[in-house]
Amino acid sequence: MSDTTYKLTVKELRSDQDARWCPGCGDHAIMNAIQRALVELNIPKENLAFVSGIGCSSRFPYYMSTYGFHGIHGRASAIASGVKIANPELSVWQITGDGDALAIGGNHFIHTIRRNVNINIILFNNQIYGLTKGQYSPTSNRGFVTKTSPYGTVEEPFNPGELVIGAQGKFFARTIDSSVKLSTEIYIEAGRYEGTSVVEVLQNCVIFNDKIYNYLTDKDEKENRQLILHHDEPMIFGKNSDKGIILKDNKLKAVQIGENGITKDDILVHNAKEKNPGIHLMLANMQHPDYPVALGIIRSVDAQTYDSEVNHQMEEIRAKAKIKCVDDLLNSGSTWEL
Repeated sequence: MSDTTYKLTVKELRSDQDARWCPGCGDHAIMNAIQRALVELNIPKENLAFVSGIGCSSRFPYYMSTYGFHGIHGRASAIASGVKIANPELSVWQITGDGDALAIGGNHFIHTIRRNVNINIILFNNQIYGLTKGQYSPTSNRGFVTKTSPYGTVEEPFNPGELVIGAQGKFFARTIDSSVKLSTEIYIEAGRYEGTSVVEVLQNCVIFNDKIYNYLTDKDEKENRQLILHHDEPMIFGKNSDKGIILKDNKLKAVQIGENGITKDDILVHNAKEKNPGIHLMLANMQHPDYPVALGIIRSVDAQTYDSEVNHQMEEIRAKAKIKCVDDLLNSGSTWEL
């Protein structure tokens, strides 16, 4: 799909439209990282398609000089699936938000994942409805006060990672909008993955939910609160790389290396390719303050894709069919000459 004789540039990927996101919105950084990843993937522009639903994030296709489709609320997964199945040569990227994907679009979202359609879903999670001015979303924390929950929400929020893995997801990753380097690395791997890749981006909304992830991005504490996962490497974190994750009594536990006899050899080694989702699910569910928040590629397991299976099935049917063209169809069965 890539052209080794020509190197795409970020400038070529940008459209002539000014990005109408608020100054300081995390969406700017996300787009920057995706564009950098696409330069590395070096996919010709004519083979790129961006599909979105409704929300601040969903204006994304306007700002890309590629094929794009701005759909209706919650239907981005259905549209993106159709685009990929109709034209398997396209690299299809679905841009969506926590409201668009997990509320009105929840049914399409989980079944796209279950089918393993070969598309890349970038889920902007700011835990709020930003475009419609600050209502709580499916990922808002219990007790969160908003315009539609003036006394605090009484709902348990979705954890996108738990939802993806529960829907038989084979690729799930998580990043933060401000970590452009990490995000770029993740988007590159998502783009190379054959199947549904879902990347949750913890994204700041400066107007309606500002600083919601400050506990993770705090300059003095982020190393102690973030676990950056790399396949086949130990789950070590902390300012001095002196903390880690172990498995004890069938649960993950954050420990201090050097205390209670714990050594680096006791720390779990991350295996993103493990088919059993148990550890991946536990990693996706880790929350501050009891645990660091897992970032990076949490799960990446090979599996057949829906679009390749559909196209393979169609080829088999065509090979066995007696009717090869319209003339064959018109002349099949009983015919009369007048």
